[in-house]
Amino acid sequence: MFFLEVSIGQLMSRGGIEAWEIIPLFKGVGYAGMFILFCLNSYYNVILSWIFFYLFASMAKTVPWSTCGNSWNTKFCVDAQTNTSTIPGFNVSLITDPVNEYWERRVLGISTGIDDVGTVRWELALCLLLAWIVVFLCIFRGIRASGKVLYITATIPFILMAILLGRTASLEGARDGIIYFLQPKWEMLGSLEVWSDAGTQIFFSYSISLGTLTALGSFNDFHHNTVRDTVLFAGLNSLTSFLAGCIIFCTLGYMSVTSGVPIKDVAESGPGLAFVAYPKALSTMPLSPLWSVLFFCMLFLLGLDSQFVGVEGLVAGVADMFPGVFSKKKSRLLLTILSCVICFFVGLLMVTNGGIYIFQLFDYYVGSRIVLLVAMFECIVIGFAFGARRFEKCLRKMYNRQFFYFPSIIYCGIVPWFSLALFIFSVIVYGKLTYKRSSDVYEFPQYSVMVGWLLASCSVICIPIVAVYRIVKAEGTFFQRIRLLCQPNLTKSALLHLEESDDFSKNLDVSDKTDQNVFESMELPDGSLSQSLDSFGRQL
Repeated sequence: MFFLEVSIGQLMSRGGIEAWEIIPLFKGVGYAGMFILFCLNSYYNVILSWIFFYLFASMAKTVPWSTCGNSWNTKFCVDAQTNTSTIPGFNVSLITDPVNEYWERRVLGISTGIDDVGTVRWELALCLLLAWIVVFLCIFRGIRASGKVLYITATIPFILMAILLGRTASLEGARDGIIYFLQPKWEMLGSLEVWSDAGTQIFFSYSISLGTLTALGSFNDFHHNTVRDTVLFAGLNSLTSFLAGCIIFCTLGYMSVTSGVPIKDVAESGPGLAFVAYPKALSTMPLSPLWSVLFFCMLFLLGLDSQFVGVEGLVAGVADMFPGVFSKKKSRLLLTILSCVICFFVGLLMVTNGGIYIFQLFDYYVGSRIVLLVAMFECIVIGFAFGARRFEKCLRKMYNRQFFYFPSIIYCGIVPWFSLALFIFSVIVYGKLTYKRSSDVYEFPQYSVMVGWLLASCSVICIPIVAVYRIVKAEGTFFQRIRLLCQPNLTKSALLHLEESDDFSKNLDVSDKTDQNVFESMELPDGSLSQSLDSFGRQL
């Protein structure tokens, strides 16, 4: 899917929306991905604001989450290292630790639930504003300048990861943590939840179905070697995940030894891993402020890469829709500013007292399983509507190599059905949305769950809405409209690059045609949806 999306952008030289004009009936696929990307951009930077908060707090002689007795601590806070509390005796079931209290009371100022949104946490709001300023500075000069920034933001984290891995690997219990991390649990392969979580995580880590890859691919030269890039990226992404896993589980092994709790019970999920479990381990190390600064610097740089690429994908997608308006640097700069400002104000909802619940709602419904459906539609567009064999011919011309039946097998036979199966699995294992607090587990009310599903459906609903709108606007009988809208509609630049191939230049004078009508005189190869509809229409 990574290769598919980059190749479409490279072929069409268009962003995440306009590239799907390749089959006009399914342009809604681009809108679906862009809606998800907008939501992700809005809430992902909230994570960077949390990182900034911890990073600034780490620049002290002692990290503030290591002890009780601070203004935000309760009387039930117990320092695990000294086994001391702020009061002489109390019910042990009410015990909390300073790390959890720092996260919930100092950083989040957490409320009782999503019904109690509360007020904006001004310190977090300033951190969020700073995060958006940094993102803007990375992208305001365009993709070329952003590429240079990546040389820094993509390499420094590996240096920091190497330093942290060396430190955590030397901790007591690190070996047990690594064994726990690498030891396979074959029985888990029978769990639908594991398959669902793994699938959504892979899609998320590769930014699939969001439009960012298509936007980045649109800046490539037509013959750029995307095959090589895909292999390198897959290897690098896997290496990064493996190194991060080693660092985390070395630390969890150390925490297991120091606390006497099994590793499986030490581990946290969601934000709790980065902002509770790991800071707890850092606070017990010598020179804890130093290691804390290095850790949160690494997290920030890793998150910054994803964030400014996502915003660039959003800006490129909108700019391609109105090339006459945003072709100039000043107008594109204004679009970039507007995108950052809108996402910032949406993010403000998530730095309120009840913001963590809104964050969980966005993350659970918009940023996970719904991308599987969008990926399925992408495969339908390319594998069936555009035609897998036609796409193979495009790839052959772009990369000067044979792909044989690769597009047919992958985009018709494997990915769409695999994505659909993962989505169905995720619905089957779907449970009530909860958030684990230090004192209890909060269960989201039913109306908030309905809001979550509404947010998720807003992306996919773009596909039929755009299709119906296009059908209504087209001319002719119903089947004539469908056939016309299912005809491939490559951009003129793509046709100019492909014209040397007999498969694409047959009966085609590129110079005399526009993007809108260029395929009306083009011979359609077997297997395309347009030809199937044409045949069905003649039979009727």
